[in-house]
Amino acid sequence: MPVFGMPRDQIDQGEKPVHELMTRSLVDIYVGQENTHWIIHEKLLCERSGFFKSIFQHKRGASSPTKSFGLADEEDKPFGEFIGWLYSGHVLPPKEEGDLTTLFDLYLMGEKWAVPGLEKQVLEAVRTWYHHSDTYPGLRRVQYIYANTADTSPMRSLLVNSIARMLALGDGIPKHWDKALRKNGQLAVDLMMCVQSWKLDPLKVPDLRDDPVDKVGIDLDHIPIDTAKVDEEIKKVAEKNRLPNVDKMGLPHGLAPPTMDAVDANSLVNGVELD
Repeated sequence: MPVFGMPRDQIDQGEKPVHELMTRSLVDIYVGQENTHWIIHEKLLCERSGFFKSIFQHKRGASSPTKSFGLADEEDKPFGEFIGWLYSGHVLPPKEEGDLTTLFDLYLMGEKWAVPGLEKQVLEAVRTWYHHSDTYPGLRRVQYIYANTADTSPMRSLLVNSIARMLALGDGIPKHWDKALRKNGQLAVDLMMCVQSWKLDPLKVPDLRDDPVDKVGIDLDHIPIDTAKVDEEIKKVAEKNRLPNVDKMGLPHGLAPPTMDAVDANSLVNGVELD
């Protein structure tokens, strides 16, 4: 049976149960711009978090003279959820997608405050949500995690793997993802590395080198022309050769290309103009 809500797997891993850590020594934590006051059992907080242990306890475990600490950049709601986890030993499973906001904030607290137990539980809660809802992380969720974690973050890996699967099995790339991948090169690289880690069977991956290009869905009769790129190349060449301003056909402005009527028929041999 769990002790004070502490899951059995945490106790088996060597973590002390809550009741053994609720001593008389307390610390004061002030959260947010309003300095919301939280009174927390010092030993419990320091046992679970390496960050707070370094603040309130010396290397030998002796209590520090400092008994208060401010977290001005934190918000009340996520911190309240953190305290709930601290005393209960578990996180609340999300009931809807919006509940993931608090879970992601909890995870970030776990990373920066060195709380591996919290990180593991949030990772599992997030994974379970996407699995049971048969959905994938939204772009904003991924961007939020990327903006606040390092490239070794397990949460990054979970989200990237999910998005790689979504894109690999989908029809095309959604516009918002296309735009994001063009801007965030690291995300694009991580997705490719994720696909490589799958070690796919080469025989199940299409190989366009096996057949002539006209046999693999490439329409050679209707190859699109990137007019904007052509125009840019014309301007670039004109500048290097010091030519006057040119129009989209590469001709000086004000001049028109010659027509058949303007060419003497006698000067043509098999359709080729003679000097």
